[in-house]
Amino acid sequence: MPARGPSTIATESHGDVRVAGYRRSSLVAVREGKLVLSTKPDSESIPLPCAGDAARVRTRLIDRVALAHDASHYLLTPSAVVTARDAGHVGELMRACAARGTPLTFRSGGTSLSGQAVTSGVLVDTRRDFRGVEVRDEGRQVWVQPGATVRSANIRLAPYGRKLGPDPASEGACTLGGVIANNSSGMVCGTEANTYRTPAGMVAVLPSGTVVDTGAADADEALAAQEPALHAGLLRLRDRVRASPESVRRIRAQFSMKNTMGYGLNSFLDFDRPADLLAHLVVGSEGTLAFVAEAVFNTVPVKPHAATGLVVFDSLAAATDALPALVDSGAATLELLDAASLRVAAGDQVASAALRSLTVDRHAALLVEYQEMAPEELAARTLRAAPLLAGLPGLAGEALLSNDARARADLWHIRKGLYAAVAGARPRGTTALLEDVVVPVPRLSHTCTELIRLFAEHGYAGAVIFGHAKDGNIHFMLDETFEQPGGRTRYARFTDEMVDLVLGEEGSLKAEHGTGRVMAGHVRRQYGDELFDVMREIKRLFDPHGVLNPGVVLSEDPEAYLQDMKSVPQTDPEVDRCVECGFREPVCPSRDLTLTPRQRIVVRRGMAVARATGDHETLAALDADYRYDGVETCAADGMCRTACPVLIDTGSLVRRLRAEDRGPVVQRAGSLAAGHWSGVTRAAAIGLDAAGALPAAATTATRLGRRVLGSETVPEYRPGLPRGGHRRPAAADPAAPAAVFLPTCTGAMFGPEAGGEGSTAAFLSLCARAGVELAVPPDADRLCCGTPWSSKGLTKGKERMHELVRGSVSSLERGRGIPVVCDASSCTEGFRTTLGAGGVEVVDAVTFVRREVLPRLQVHRRWPSLALHPTCSSVQLGIDADLRAIADVVADVVVVPVAWGCCGFAGDRGLLHPELTASATAAEAAEVRAAAPAVLASCNRTCEIGMTRAVGRPYHHVLELLDAATTPGEPLPCAMWPAPEQPNRC
Repeated sequence: MPARGPSTIATESHGDVRVAGYRRSSLVAVREGKLVLSTKPDSESIPLPCAGDAARVRTRLIDRVALAHDASHYLLTPSAVVTARDAGHVGELMRACAARGTPLTFRSGGTSLSGQAVTSGVLVDTRRDFRGVEVRDEGRQVWVQPGATVRSANIRLAPYGRKLGPDPASEGACTLGGVIANNSSGMVCGTEANTYRTPAGMVAVLPSGTVVDTGAADADEALAAQEPALHAGLLRLRDRVRASPESVRRIRAQFSMKNTMGYGLNSFLDFDRPADLLAHLVVGSEGTLAFVAEAVFNTVPVKPHAATGLVVFDSLAAATDALPALVDSGAATLELLDAASLRVAAGDQVASAALRSLTVDRHAALLVEYQEMAPEELAARTLRAAPLLAGLPGLAGEALLSNDARARADLWHIRKGLYAAVAGARPRGTTALLEDVVVPVPRLSHTCTELIRLFAEHGYAGAVIFGHAKDGNIHFMLDETFEQPGGRTRYARFTDEMVDLVLGEEGSLKAEHGTGRVMAGHVRRQYGDELFDVMREIKRLFDPHGVLNPGVVLSEDPEAYLQDMKSVPQTDPEVDRCVECGFREPVCPSRDLTLTPRQRIVVRRGMAVARATGDHETLAALDADYRYDGVETCAADGMCRTACPVLIDTGSLVRRLRAEDRGPVVQRAGSLAAGHWSGVTRAAAIGLDAAGALPAAATTATRLGRRVLGSETVPEYRPGLPRGGHRRPAAADPAAPAAVFLPTCTGAMFGPEAGGEGSTAAFLSLCARAGVELAVPPDADRLCCGTPWSSKGLTKGKERMHELVRGSVSSLERGRGIPVVCDASSCTEGFRTTLGAGGVEVVDAVTFVRREVLPRLQVHRRWPSLALHPTCSSVQLGIDADLRAIADVVADVVVVPVAWGCCGFAGDRGLLHPELTASATAAEAAEVRAAAPAVLASCNRTCEIGMTRAVGRPYHHVLELLDAATTPGEPLPCAMWPAPEQPNRC
């Protein structure tokens, strides 16, 4: 579809509410086939860098609407989205925007909460091509790029016993670019190991296009030569600040706490050289001064031994009053949860029985954790703390600590997902507003009491307080409906009084979420005229044209925070609870191809707004592109649910949309296929055999069929696909079987990779060798888990297949109380859906083998190394520990790639849309090729095909490897290994 004219979000006043709507923009236009920046139709145009690369510059409405949303409650739609290639590309883009005064904003993870990552100008996506991480100096330092997540860096540092200092709750989704831009801290690091304190150097791109490496030995001399006005200006401001005792006093007081209001003026007291001043002013500048293309961080040691507990009090005041004593006891973290937070936490799927049974009234809790380097040190620490914990006033139960890894992980899972979980529980149609303040710890109790009074006074009955109590840093969340009369006025009155409260307690209006748009108009009030003027001069020195993220950090308008508010229309019950936090984006297989889960949802919301306002042009544009971007290229694998604090599965929405798109003829065809599944699988196997014999002809035929019938109908054949499989075994019914075995139909369609026997044959062989008897239905060859129908929205076929499976299993299981086993993880997940409601236990073959078969086997030989690819279904089934245990049995060294993720093959998505699998597997495949392990393994046939295609070497089911390793008297199959780069050692 041709690119549509660019548009931005405009705001129109309706009473006291500003409502978002689409309009045309003159910031970016297409002229003579080139994308240009222009402010007037007849003005001289400036081509954007890479304007001819459609993959780099996107002006489609769906792309701009999808990227318009971040985790904040603000909404501006960019005129264009540019995917930055490298630092030089960013510099060219900055110069082009500066020449025309076009606003430019950087976006990476999009987890920011204060509106600092939205724009009506050019939005630069720095997530896709800036994900590098390199461990240096035995883990004492780490080099990162802005698109890498905190978690990805910490995973690489873990073998060295080190981690990044900043530890934000959103570490799985937030990126290092955002961490630097917002001066992130977190739950443990306080102000001692936050982002400001831990960088060793960075490569920053200035608005002029100059690239500065602050870690270079000659950094200051280079800055003076390349940017003399900036160099001199920083020295001038340093001396100005230091010459004012009042400025020094105020800065010392403000930055003795967590503080992300305005610019980091403490750098003028902490550093002398302009190059160092530049680096530390950029930290926390929220993309308004420069772009950080790479950085080197000093890391901190991981204290591996910890004891954690949720200590419940009968009131919020009792919890906050306990803080000084707990801080003195050496607690590493003290996280506060008020009554409303506790109610939400009790509903979490991992909540303990004690938490679930708590009748919450005015209660509050502190999540307390002690950390030490050695177990004896932890034991001594907790022993000293025990009398204190037991005697705390206002306790509502025992204050127990646990060093059990699972129990501790569950508590932190609840805490880290609390914001999104609380926001997800808000009334439908309301906007979640999360504020973030800090006061000196002795003043926290009074501050919380006054906040609760303000909530009641202004009618915010559902308000929630939680946060980093050890640092005096709390977050509170309100629900507001800005479309209703009076909503904005109420919010404004509350904010004015909240600002008075926090500043009256000598606190800061932003502790760690960044000034953004929400507090930019209050910076002068917090710092006074003199220091506010210093900040304005910093902005002028770095960005004289004012193009970087205007409206963020500094604003002369104290009511700027009331503009461009996001509405949250109700669209789809499957996803209406989404707060657009972005936590699920890193696990989505289509994130680099089309849309992420958040983007699929926000585009649906944009369509709803267009429909409600009668904007038929916008609705048509979004609807036309959503079919491919939103529906066809969604793997619907459920991985997004595993990273979602409120357990939203965007795949359920996509499956419903697919079902609504299926006409009665297609539905009947699906039901017919379900009734003749044995014939369908045989036909597919025969077709693969024929295609393998004549690959060129098969490729041509399928490409022609796809052009005529569509890519959603005809799979694409590519050389390298396996030959067809064989009919599944059946009709085994021993007297005392250990399980009912349902062989996967994917093994009947797709034959094994070279040197392998297939998972079904391997499982049967292992069980036979171990003396474990299995019952196999006589009609096994016609059964399926139902996933092919559910994923395509073929409801009638799914229901028919489910009936066949239930009937077959019940006739064979006959109340024996034995589990049903399947040898493909995605099929196991499907069978759990089909049979779980009937009380039948469904177990994956990997788990069954580890539990029942492996103890009876002897391993005769092992491979030197193995790269393991867990699957989205193995994660959701919770069998990755079993998968890893079997891999450890058959190989000396087992590695799960750091870049592991869902392969996106998703049944037949990899055949219908091979571009999805190629995009999803690119990073993992590159990592595996570089490591060159002896063998490659997974636990699901279609995933094995997808990874085989991506890496260029065969992936086998881990049970095939186990069967080969435990077969006496036979060498390991040569075709399975070694890697092409290694000598043949068979």
